[in-house]
Amino acid sequence: MFDDGSPIYRQIADRIKADVAAGRLAPDAQVMSTNQYAAFYGINPATAARAFTELVDEGVLYKRRGVGMFVSPGARENLVDARRTRYFDDVLGPALTEAAAIGIAPEDILAFVKDRTKRQDQ
Repeated sequence: MFDDGSPIYRQIADRIKADVAAGRLAPDAQVMSTNQYAAFYGINPATAARAFTELVDEGVLYKRRGVGMFVSPGARENLVDARRTRYFDDVLGPALTEAAAIGIAPEDILAFVKDRTKRQDQ
């Protein structure tokens, strides 16, 4: 699980965010505790705690004192909205700028997207 070169706490946080965004972790679902993460993945509990603190600060998780950590209601929608915004800003915007620079008409882009979507649905 921990192999992309980024800090382990970041990988834990990103994995939980991905699970929430994909709906694999539902609102109010309990997640493993920091000690459970540490034992399961063989990492320092402080590393897991740092990931969880970040997720709480971002509103992805909330803590019930003495009970554990849970997925915040609305977290999925917030994560998906943020990913959509990043996609448009980081991927689609530059692609459209490049398309305009090399003379690809908007109609050609739309035709390509429709054709690609149609083939993927089959």
